[in-house]
Amino acid sequence: MKLNSLKYGAVVIGTSAGGLDALSEVLPNLRKEFPIPIIVVLHISPSSDSYLTEYLNNMCELLVKEATEKEVLEPGVVYFAPPDYHLLIEEDGSLSLSNCEKINYSRPSIDVLFETASWSFGEKLIGIVMTGANWDGSAGLKTIKENGGFAICENPQTAAVPRMPESAIDLAKPDLVLELNEIGPYLNRLI
Repeated sequence: MKLNSLKYGAVVIGTSAGGLDALSEVLPNLRKEFPIPIIVVLHISPSSDSYLTEYLNNMCELLVKEATEKEVLEPGVVYFAPPDYHLLIEEDGSLSLSNCEKINYSRPSIDVLFETASWSFGEKLIGIVMTGANWDGSAGLKTIKENGGFAICENPQTAAVPRMPESAIDLAKPDLVLELNEIGPYLNRLI
């Protein structure tokens, strides 16, 4: 994928416990003309089916789909890591799947997505950590910040499960901490 003339080239989102409800608040608020791809890791059961993406696709103006191996990122598409696979972004903007060992007790791991996306997009990346019960995503969000990207966390005081955004705030020192209902509208304005 060519980096366009926009200030940002991609958004990565990581969430866990309470994440489906959080994503159901954020993604439907993104406008149909959203000009960059969104890549999501939600900690889900290895045996999950396609219900998640079908459910969100029916709610959103953007196309929501499960990522596939070697797929090239397209603007205005929301890609989800498949169950039991890490989702990586290659330097050429294509997606890669891996069933290597769990990271932070998780596969897919938010840190894996965030770190590989940061290496590919650098300062043109926006990283978002939302509700969750562990610390996955904290190191990845820190990497995004270190590479010049923009970091956002959901407010842990109002998150369904505060541990993940608390950990990310402590380690990564994000640019913004937003209420859940502010994230979608903020992204529309930022992009």
